[in-house]
Amino acid sequence: MNARLRSSLMAPVLAVVFAAALCAIVLVVSGANPGTALGAMIGQVGEGQVAVDIVNSTAIYMLAALAAAIGFHMNLLNIGIEGQYRVGALVAAIVGGAIVLPGILHWLVILVVAAVAGALWALLPAILKVTRGVHEVISTIMMNAIAFGLAAFLIRRDQFGILVGNNVTTEPIPTSGQVPGIDLGGRGTIFGLVFLAVVAAAVYGVVLNRTRFGFELKASGLSPTAAAAGGVNAKRMIMVSLLASGAVAGLVGMPEILGRDHAYTLNFASGYGFAGIGIALLGRNNPLGIAFGSLLWAFLEKAKGALDNVGVPKEIATIMQGAIVLSVVVAYEIVKRMDLAAEQRRVGRATGAAVEPEAAK
Repeated sequence: MNARLRSSLMAPVLAVVFAAALCAIVLVVSGANPGTALGAMIGQVGEGQVAVDIVNSTAIYMLAALAAAIGFHMNLLNIGIEGQYRVGALVAAIVGGAIVLPGILHWLVILVVAAVAGALWALLPAILKVTRGVHEVISTIMMNAIAFGLAAFLIRRDQFGILVGNNVTTEPIPTSGQVPGIDLGGRGTIFGLVFLAVVAAAVYGVVLNRTRFGFELKASGLSPTAAAAGGVNAKRMIMVSLLASGAVAGLVGMPEILGRDHAYTLNFASGYGFAGIGIALLGRNNPLGIAFGSLLWAFLEKAKGALDNVGVPKEIATIMQGAIVLSVVVAYEIVKRMDLAAEQRRVGRATGAAVEPEAAK
Protein backbone atom coordinates (compact mmCIF):
# COMPACT_ATOMS: atom_id res chain seq x y z
CA MET A 1 0.00 0.00 0.00
CA ASN A 2 1.59 3.32 -1.08
CA ALA A 3 1.85 6.29 1.26
CA ARG A 4 -0.81 8.36 -0.50
CA LEU A 5 -3.43 5.62 -0.36
CA ARG A 6 -2.56 4.88 3.26
CA SER A 7 -3.02 8.55 4.18
CA SER A 8 -6.33 8.71 2.30
CA LEU A 9 -7.67 5.73 4.25
CA MET A 10 -6.15 6.67 7.60
CA ALA A 11 -7.93 10.02 7.91
CA PRO A 12 -11.53 8.76 7.61
CA VAL A 13 -10.75 5.72 9.79
CA LEU A 14 -9.33 7.96 12.52
CA ALA A 15 -12.31 10.29 12.18
CA VAL A 16 -14.81 7.45 12.57
CA VAL A 17 -12.98 6.01 15.60
CA PHE A 18 -12.59 9.40 17.25
CA ALA A 19 -16.22 10.36 16.56
CA ALA A 20 -17.52 7.05 17.90
CA ALA A 21 -15.45 7.46 21.06
CA LEU A 22 -16.63 11.05 21.62
CA CYS A 23 -20.28 10.18 21.03
CA ALA A 24 -20.04 7.17 23.34
CA ILE A 25 -18.52 9.33 26.08
CA VAL A 26 -21.27 11.93 25.69
CA LEU A 27 -23.97 9.26 25.93
CA VAL A 28 -22.37 7.56 28.94
CA VAL A 29 -22.00 10.90 30.74
CA SER A 30 -25.70 11.57 30.08
CA GLY A 31 -26.50 8.22 31.73
CA ALA A 32 -27.44 6.37 28.56
CA ASN A 33 -26.28 3.12 27.02
CA PRO A 34 -24.64 4.03 23.65
CA GLY A 35 -25.86 0.82 22.01
CA THR A 36 -29.43 1.35 23.17
CA ALA A 37 -29.46 4.98 22.04
CA LEU A 38 -28.07 4.17 18.60
CA GLY A 39 -30.46 1.25 18.20
CA ALA A 40 -33.42 3.48 19.04
CA MET A 41 -32.34 6.05 16.45
CA ILE A 42 -31.88 3.42 13.74
CA GLY A 43 -35.24 1.88 14.62
CA GLN A 44 -36.87 5.29 14.28
CA VAL A 45 -35.98 5.37 10.59
CA GLY A 46 -38.50 2.61 9.88
CA GLU A 47 -41.38 4.48 11.52
CA GLY A 48 -43.77 6.94 9.89
CA GLN A 49 -42.26 9.50 7.55
CA VAL A 50 -38.82 9.63 9.15
CA ALA A 51 -37.02 7.90 6.27
CA VAL A 52 -38.57 10.24 3.69
CA ASP A 53 -37.78 13.26 5.88
CA ILE A 54 -34.16 12.13 6.01
CA VAL A 55 -33.97 11.89 2.21
CA ASN A 56 -35.54 15.33 1.77
CA SER A 57 -33.30 16.94 4.38
CA THR A 58 -30.23 15.28 2.86
CA ALA A 59 -30.88 17.08 -0.44
CA ILE A 60 -31.28 20.45 1.30
CA TYR A 61 -28.15 19.97 3.37
CA MET A 62 -26.22 18.97 0.25
CA LEU A 63 -27.07 22.26 -1.47
CA ALA A 64 -26.05 24.26 1.60
CA ALA A 65 -22.79 22.32 1.94
CA LEU A 66 -21.95 22.72 -1.76
CA ALA A 67 -22.42 26.48 -1.39
CA ALA A 68 -19.96 26.49 1.53
CA ALA A 69 -17.51 24.19 -0.26
CA ILE A 70 -17.19 26.54 -3.24
CA GLY A 71 -15.95 29.27 -0.91
CA PHE A 72 -13.69 26.91 1.03
CA HIS A 73 -11.73 26.11 -2.13
CA MET A 74 -10.78 29.79 -2.28
CA ASN A 75 -10.09 29.88 1.47
CA LEU A 76 -13.24 31.98 1.82
CA LEU A 77 -15.66 31.37 4.69
CA ASN A 78 -19.10 32.31 3.42
CA ILE A 79 -21.04 32.67 6.67
CA GLY A 80 -23.79 34.39 4.68
CA ILE A 81 -25.36 31.22 3.29
CA GLU A 82 -28.09 31.52 5.91
CA GLY A 83 -29.13 34.94 4.64
CA GLN A 84 -28.56 34.13 0.97
CA TYR A 85 -30.89 31.14 0.94
CA ARG A 86 -33.52 33.07 2.87
CA VAL A 87 -33.45 35.97 0.41
CA GLY A 88 -33.39 33.56 -2.53
CA ALA A 89 -36.38 31.64 -1.20
CA LEU A 90 -38.39 34.79 -0.42
CA VAL A 91 -37.78 36.53 -3.74
CA ALA A 92 -38.40 33.32 -5.70
CA ALA A 93 -41.65 32.70 -3.80
CA ILE A 94 -42.86 36.26 -4.49
CA VAL A 95 -42.04 36.03 -8.19
CA GLY A 96 -43.34 32.47 -8.48
CA GLY A 97 -46.65 33.42 -6.92
CA ALA A 98 -47.08 36.43 -9.19
CA ILE A 99 -46.71 34.69 -12.54
CA VAL A 100 -48.29 31.77 -14.38
CA LEU A 101 -46.23 29.94 -16.98
CA PRO A 102 -46.26 26.49 -18.58
CA GLY A 103 -45.04 23.80 -16.13
CA ILE A 104 -41.31 23.28 -16.55
CA LEU A 105 -40.76 26.88 -17.65
CA HIS A 106 -42.39 28.10 -14.43
CA TRP A 107 -40.07 25.91 -12.33
CA LEU A 108 -37.01 27.11 -14.21
CA VAL A 109 -37.92 30.78 -13.80
CA ILE A 110 -38.37 30.31 -10.04
CA LEU A 111 -35.07 28.44 -9.72
CA VAL A 112 -33.19 31.05 -11.76
CA VAL A 113 -34.70 33.87 -9.69
CA ALA A 114 -33.67 32.10 -6.47
CA ALA A 115 -30.09 31.60 -7.70
CA VAL A 116 -29.78 35.18 -8.95
CA ALA A 117 -31.19 36.59 -5.70
CA GLY A 118 -28.73 34.51 -3.66
CA ALA A 119 -25.82 35.61 -5.85
CA LEU A 120 -26.82 39.28 -5.63
CA TRP A 121 -26.99 39.01 -1.84
CA ALA A 122 -23.37 37.81 -1.92
CA LEU A 123 -22.35 40.59 -4.32
CA LEU A 124 -21.71 43.32 -1.74
CA PRO A 125 -19.42 41.14 0.44
CA ALA A 126 -17.58 40.11 -2.74
CA ILE A 127 -17.07 43.73 -3.81
CA LEU A 128 -15.93 44.74 -0.33
CA LYS A 129 -13.49 41.82 -0.29
CA VAL A 130 -11.79 42.58 -3.61
CA THR A 131 -11.83 46.38 -3.39
CA ARG A 132 -11.36 47.15 0.30
CA GLY A 133 -10.07 43.90 1.75
CA VAL A 134 -13.03 43.54 4.13
CA HIS A 135 -13.04 40.02 5.55
CA GLU A 136 -15.95 38.00 4.17
CA VAL A 137 -16.85 36.62 7.61
CA ILE A 138 -17.65 40.10 8.91
CA SER A 139 -19.53 41.30 5.81
CA THR A 140 -21.56 38.12 5.30
CA ILE A 141 -22.61 38.00 8.96
CA MET A 142 -23.86 41.58 8.62
CA MET A 143 -25.71 40.62 5.45
CA ASN A 144 -27.37 37.77 7.36
CA ALA A 145 -28.79 40.23 9.88
CA ILE A 146 -30.06 42.47 7.07
CA ALA A 147 -31.60 39.46 5.30
CA PHE A 148 -33.58 38.45 8.39
CA GLY A 149 -34.91 41.98 8.75
CA LEU A 150 -35.70 42.29 5.05
CA ALA A 151 -37.58 38.99 5.05
CA ALA A 152 -39.63 40.05 8.08
CA PHE A 153 -40.48 43.33 6.33
CA LEU A 154 -41.39 41.92 2.92
CA ILE A 155 -43.69 39.24 4.34
CA ARG A 156 -45.79 41.84 6.17
CA ARG A 157 -49.43 41.95 5.09
CA ASP A 158 -48.99 45.51 3.76
CA GLN A 159 -46.15 44.29 1.53
CA PHE A 160 -46.23 40.81 -0.08
CA GLY A 161 -47.76 38.79 2.74
CA ILE A 162 -51.29 37.41 3.00
CA LEU A 163 -53.05 35.79 5.95
CA VAL A 164 -53.60 32.05 5.52
CA GLY A 165 -55.22 30.59 8.63
CA ASN A 166 -53.03 31.67 11.52
CA ASN A 167 -49.94 32.11 9.35
CA VAL A 168 -48.69 34.90 7.10
CA THR A 169 -47.27 33.77 3.76
CA THR A 170 -46.47 35.07 0.33
CA GLU A 171 -48.97 34.52 -2.46
CA PRO A 172 -49.19 30.73 -3.08
CA ILE A 173 -47.31 29.51 -6.13
CA PRO A 174 -49.77 28.23 -8.78
CA THR A 175 -49.91 24.54 -9.61
CA SER A 176 -47.81 25.14 -12.74
CA GLY A 177 -44.91 26.19 -10.52
CA GLN A 178 -45.17 23.34 -8.03
CA VAL A 179 -42.69 20.52 -8.54
CA PRO A 180 -44.38 17.13 -8.01
CA GLY A 181 -42.61 14.62 -5.82
CA ILE A 182 -42.65 10.87 -5.37
CA ASP A 183 -45.70 9.99 -3.28
CA LEU A 184 -45.07 7.02 -1.00
CA GLY A 185 -48.48 7.12 0.67
CA GLY A 186 -48.29 7.04 4.45
CA ARG A 187 -44.49 7.16 4.27
CA GLY A 188 -44.60 10.72 2.92
CA THR A 189 -43.54 12.39 -0.32
CA ILE A 190 -39.98 12.71 -1.58
CA PHE A 191 -39.41 16.21 -2.94
CA GLY A 192 -39.02 16.36 -6.71
CA LEU A 193 -36.07 18.71 -6.29
CA VAL A 194 -34.11 16.06 -4.40
CA PHE A 195 -32.61 15.39 -7.82
CA LEU A 196 -31.52 19.03 -8.05
CA ALA A 197 -29.04 18.37 -5.24
CA VAL A 198 -27.69 15.31 -7.07
CA VAL A 199 -27.24 17.31 -10.28
CA ALA A 200 -25.63 20.19 -8.39
CA ALA A 201 -23.14 17.83 -6.73
CA ALA A 202 -22.29 16.23 -10.09
CA VAL A 203 -21.79 19.61 -11.78
CA TYR A 204 -19.67 20.78 -8.85
CA GLY A 205 -17.44 17.71 -9.11
CA VAL A 206 -17.00 18.04 -12.89
CA VAL A 207 -16.32 21.79 -12.81
CA LEU A 208 -13.89 21.49 -9.93
CA ASN A 209 -11.89 18.55 -11.28
CA ARG A 210 -12.31 18.69 -15.06
CA THR A 211 -12.28 22.36 -16.05
CA ARG A 212 -9.80 25.20 -16.19
CA PHE A 213 -12.00 27.25 -13.87
CA GLY A 214 -11.84 24.51 -11.25
CA PHE A 215 -8.07 24.34 -11.54
CA GLU A 216 -7.74 28.12 -11.19
CA LEU A 217 -10.13 28.10 -8.23
CA LYS A 218 -8.09 25.51 -6.34
CA ALA A 219 -4.78 27.09 -7.35
CA SER A 220 -5.90 30.52 -6.14
CA GLY A 221 -7.06 29.04 -2.86
CA LEU A 222 -3.77 27.20 -2.28
CA SER A 223 -1.53 30.14 -3.18
CA PRO A 224 -2.91 33.43 -4.58
CA THR A 225 0.64 34.65 -5.25
CA ALA A 226 1.63 31.59 -7.24
CA ALA A 227 -1.69 31.62 -9.09
CA ALA A 228 -1.22 35.28 -9.99
CA ALA A 229 2.28 34.47 -11.29
CA GLY A 230 0.64 31.87 -13.52
CA GLY A 231 -1.75 34.43 -14.98
CA VAL A 232 -4.78 33.82 -12.72
CA ASN A 233 -6.64 36.93 -11.62
CA ALA A 234 -7.10 36.28 -7.89
CA LYS A 235 -9.60 39.11 -7.39
CA ARG A 236 -11.75 37.82 -10.22
CA MET A 237 -11.68 34.34 -8.71
CA ILE A 238 -12.77 35.72 -5.32
CA MET A 239 -15.65 37.55 -6.95
CA VAL A 240 -16.76 34.57 -9.04
CA SER A 241 -16.48 32.06 -6.21
CA LEU A 242 -18.51 34.18 -3.77
CA LEU A 243 -21.18 34.82 -6.39
CA ALA A 244 -21.30 31.11 -7.28
CA SER A 245 -21.53 30.23 -3.60
CA GLY A 246 -24.40 32.69 -3.19
CA ALA A 247 -26.19 31.34 -6.26
CA VAL A 248 -26.10 27.76 -4.95
CA ALA A 249 -27.15 29.03 -1.51
CA GLY A 250 -30.16 30.70 -3.10
CA LEU A 251 -31.41 27.25 -4.16
CA VAL A 252 -31.31 25.75 -0.66
CA GLY A 253 -34.93 26.57 0.18
CA MET A 254 -36.35 25.51 -3.18
CA PRO A 255 -37.05 21.80 -2.44
CA GLU A 256 -39.35 22.78 0.44
CA ILE A 257 -41.01 25.76 -1.24
CA LEU A 258 -41.67 24.10 -4.60
CA GLY A 259 -42.29 20.63 -3.21
CA ARG A 260 -44.31 21.23 -0.04
CA ASP A 261 -45.01 24.74 1.20
CA HIS A 262 -45.58 26.48 -2.17
CA ALA A 263 -45.00 29.82 -0.42
CA TYR A 264 -42.59 31.58 1.92
CA THR A 265 -44.06 31.52 5.42
CA LEU A 266 -43.33 33.11 8.78
CA ASN A 267 -42.06 29.77 10.09
CA PHE A 268 -39.73 29.17 7.14
CA ALA A 269 -36.96 26.75 8.19
CA SER A 270 -33.71 28.25 9.48
CA GLY A 271 -30.28 26.88 10.27
CA TYR A 272 -29.52 25.17 6.96
CA GLY A 273 -26.73 27.62 6.14
CA PHE A 274 -24.75 27.03 9.31
CA ALA A 275 -25.30 23.26 9.04
CA GLY A 276 -23.97 23.38 5.49
CA ILE A 277 -20.66 24.81 6.71
CA GLY A 278 -20.24 21.92 9.14
CA ILE A 279 -21.19 19.35 6.50
CA ALA A 280 -18.73 20.81 3.98
CA LEU A 281 -16.00 20.37 6.60
CA LEU A 282 -17.26 16.88 7.31
CA GLY A 283 -17.19 15.97 3.62
CA ARG A 284 -13.82 17.66 3.03
CA ASN A 285 -15.37 19.67 0.16
CA ASN A 286 -15.66 16.49 -1.89
CA PRO A 287 -19.07 15.94 -3.56
CA LEU A 288 -19.28 12.30 -2.48
CA GLY A 289 -18.12 13.16 1.02
CA ILE A 290 -20.69 15.96 1.19
CA ALA A 291 -23.43 13.53 0.14
CA PHE A 292 -22.56 11.08 2.92
CA GLY A 293 -22.08 13.90 5.41
CA SER A 294 -25.51 15.32 4.54
CA LEU A 295 -27.11 11.91 4.97
CA LEU A 296 -25.48 11.47 8.38
CA TRP A 297 -26.49 14.97 9.47
CA ALA A 298 -30.08 14.44 8.33
CA PHE A 299 -30.23 11.07 10.12
CA LEU A 300 -29.08 12.59 13.41
CA GLU A 301 -31.50 15.49 13.01
CA LYS A 302 -34.61 13.51 12.09
CA ALA A 303 -34.06 10.38 14.20
CA LYS A 304 -33.16 12.18 17.42
CA GLY A 305 -36.80 12.08 18.57
CA ALA A 306 -36.25 8.41 19.41
CA LEU A 307 -33.78 9.37 22.15
CA ASP A 308 -36.63 10.64 24.32
CA ASN A 309 -38.09 7.14 24.25
CA VAL A 310 -34.99 5.68 25.92
CA GLY A 311 -34.62 8.47 28.46
CA VAL A 312 -31.91 10.43 26.64
CA PRO A 313 -32.34 14.17 25.92
CA LYS A 314 -32.70 14.60 22.17
CA GLU A 315 -30.28 17.55 22.35
CA ILE A 316 -27.57 14.90 22.65
CA ALA A 317 -27.92 14.44 18.88
CA THR A 318 -26.80 18.04 18.36
CA ILE A 319 -23.74 17.38 20.50
CA MET A 320 -23.06 14.28 18.40
CA GLN A 321 -23.18 16.38 15.21
CA GLY A 322 -20.60 18.75 16.61
CA ALA A 323 -18.45 15.86 17.86
CA ILE A 324 -18.42 14.30 14.39
CA VAL A 325 -17.30 17.54 12.71
CA LEU A 326 -14.63 18.03 15.37
CA SER A 327 -13.44 14.45 14.84
CA VAL A 328 -13.02 14.96 11.11
CA VAL A 329 -11.09 18.20 11.56
CA VAL A 330 -8.79 16.65 14.17
CA ALA A 331 -8.25 13.42 12.20
CA TYR A 332 -7.32 15.16 8.96
CA GLU A 333 -5.01 17.57 10.80
CA ILE A 334 -3.22 14.63 12.45
CA VAL A 335 -2.79 12.84 9.12
CA LYS A 336 -1.67 16.08 7.44
CA ARG A 337 1.05 16.58 10.04
CA MET A 338 2.10 12.94 9.80
CA ASP A 339 2.41 13.24 6.01
CA LEU A 340 4.42 16.47 6.36
CA ALA A 341 6.79 14.87 8.87
CA ALA A 342 7.22 11.81 6.62
CA GLU A 343 7.93 14.05 3.62
CA GLN A 344 10.51 16.01 5.60
CA ARG A 345 12.23 12.78 6.63
CA ARG A 346 12.21 11.56 3.03
CA VAL A 347 13.71 14.81 1.77
CA GLY A 348 16.25 14.73 4.59
CA ARG A 349 17.35 11.21 3.65
CA ALA A 350 17.53 12.10 -0.03
CA THR A 351 19.53 15.25 0.68
CA GLY A 352 21.88 13.37 3.00
CA ALA A 353 22.43 10.68 0.40
CA ALA A 354 23.26 13.32 -2.19
CA VAL A 355 25.61 15.32 0.02
CA GLU A 356 27.49 12.39 1.59
CA PRO A 357 29.36 11.26 -1.58
CA GLU A 358 30.34 14.88 -2.28
CA ALA A 359 31.66 15.28 1.27
CA ALA A 360 33.68 12.06 0.93
CA LYS A 361 35.75 13.59 -1.86
